[in-house]
Amino acid sequence: MTRQIDFAGKSGSVYRYSPLEEERHLPPVGANYVIAQVTPQGVSILFAGETECLSDRVWQAALAEAHARYGETAVLTRLNVRGAVRKAEREDLIEEHSPPMNAG
Repeated sequence: MTRQIDFAGKSGSVYRYSPLEEERHLPPVGANYVIAQVTPQGVSILFAGETECLSDRVWQAALAEAHARYGETAVLTRLNVRGAVRKAEREDLIEEHSPPMNAG
């Protein structure tokens, strides 16, 4: 998967995410990320998260859980330096998509 994917939040804002290449060197910057199932029928967000440092790979545990529960999944990222912006975006996506791994 090489294309960018747009996700709309509850607010109506649209966020553009890019597939993460796990083997690549990741920048030590803040980012939002989603773990998603990508099928010919569309994209479903399974988990929405944010991190202060993408290169810390905090998304790996959620990705492993998603693989175990849902099969083939992908990590998509969007760089966001400001923490307040990351948190607001994450909450906006969760409100709109109700990712099952964010429940509870």
